[in-house]
This record gives sequence, structure tokens and C-alpha cells, in this order.
Amino acid sequence: MSGTGTPTPGTGTGTGTGTTATRAEYCVIACAEAWRGAGEVLASPMGTVPMIGARLARLTFSPDLLLTDGEALLVGDVPAVGAAPRVVEGWLPYRQHLALVTTGRRHVMMGASQIDRYGNQNISCVGDWARPTRQLLGVRGAPVNTLNNPTSYWVPRHSARVFVERVDMVSGVGYDRAAAADPASTRYHRVPDVISDLGVFDFETPDRTMRLRSLHPGVTVEQVTEATGFALAVPDEVPYTREPTVEELRLIREEIDPKGLRDREVRA
Repeated sequence: MSGTGTPTPGTGTGTGTGTTATRAEYCVIACAEAWRGAGEVLASPMGTVPMIGARLARLTFSPDLLLTDGEALLVGDVPAVGAAPRVVEGWLPYRQHLALVTTGRRHVMMGASQIDRYGNQNISCVGDWARPTRQLLGVRGAPVNTLNNPTSYWVPRHSARVFVERVDMVSGVGYDRAAAADPASTRYHRVPDVISDLGVFDFETPDRTMRLRSLHPGVTVEQVTEATGFALAVPDEVPYTREPTVEELRLIREEIDPKGLRDREVRA
């Protein structure tokens, strides 16, 4: 499944009002879209841009989304990044958070030190497990996340060191390993989105390998394929990531991230 990957013209070039969105703001929009139509589930964004995206989704097209303060409180309002909530709806300590994971009523957006064509993710170590060249976070909750609730990924620096042919260690389970395990492993397994500073990717292919779904404006298909360590599925026409509306830009810039922290994570 490949093609010339010609971007769809006439989209993704601005907001239509003379205000130009930054690369970081397109990334925010892509992350927010991951929670569109999610309903009353807990959003667990890991990273500044995903956090802004989840809060934007809550304020716009996903009003039922549940948010936390990043620690143990469910919040009723949508504070700016780094600000304390004004409305607290409940307490969500670690043990209850783990119980919630098993119910599937959560959509986490994790990071990935490595990710491969089937969506296997590594946040544990680089190199051979017995003698790694670099020790990372560890497996943490990644296996349970991927087998019990939707798990998307955010990669702020797209490169062939992250998008690899084969991860050095599996932390989050990809489509091939879930299918090889047993039918129960695939029942709730879903990796909806991989979002990077170059584009949006999914696994909507016959063999469940990674596909380029959209390019952020200013990015070419060639840039993406050169920065990816495996052969991506590339449709004949690749659209641009959708433009933020005027109101979405206002919310991002004035209410959710007035300090511009998004631009520290994504530099075009």
C-alpha cells in the first residue's frame, strides 16, 4: 500500500482569517482530534502538546471528557497549563487509576522512545536488554494500557532513531504481537493515532502496519519517509492536518497555554 503521496492541495495552509498557525498548534489540533467523540472517558495525556490538546478537546467538541490535574485530582474546569484547578470533581489516587485502566474507560497518549511499523512501543531501554546502551523509564503501565484501553502516541521529534524497524524492547504492545498472543489480547487492543511533529499516522491498513494519514503544513512526504526507519504505507493523496479555527487558536493562545509552552516542545 504505497503511492506518490501527493498532498491534497488547498488545505492546511492557515485559518482563512490571515492568522497563521504554528507547527506546534497543528500538533495540538492533531492531539485534540484523538479525543473527538471519546465520550465520558479519562484523557491521560503525557507531554505538553497532548495536554493542551486534551484541554482543547474538552472545551470544544468533547465536553464529556474527564481531565485530571496530572496527579490525583479530577478537575471540573479547564485551567491553563501549569495553573491550579479552580473546581475539583473527585479524587483519583494511583490505585483507582490502575483500576480504571482495566475498565477501558480511558484514552492515554503516551510517549515513545522507539516505535515500529506495527505500533510496538519502547520506553524501557536502548540496545540489548541484558546490556543496554541506555536505560529509560521502564515498562511502567504500557502493556496494560495497550491491552485494555485506546493508546495513542506523541513523538515531538520524528526521526529514524524513534521510528525504527524493530523496537529493542516491547513496552506497549503493537498489532502483530497482540494478534500472535491470543484472541483475548486483541479484544480491547487499539492504537488509534501516532502523532509527531511531522504528521499523523494510524494503522488502518490490511496488515495493520503504520500509514501516513496526514502531513502538517510545510512538511513533505519525502521528509517523513526519510525520517522513518521502515517503509510507511503512503496513500496516493495525503491530506494536510486540519486547520485550527479562529476560536481554537484563541483558546490555545489565551486560555490554555498563554505562556507558549507548546513552542518549547515543537520547533518548526
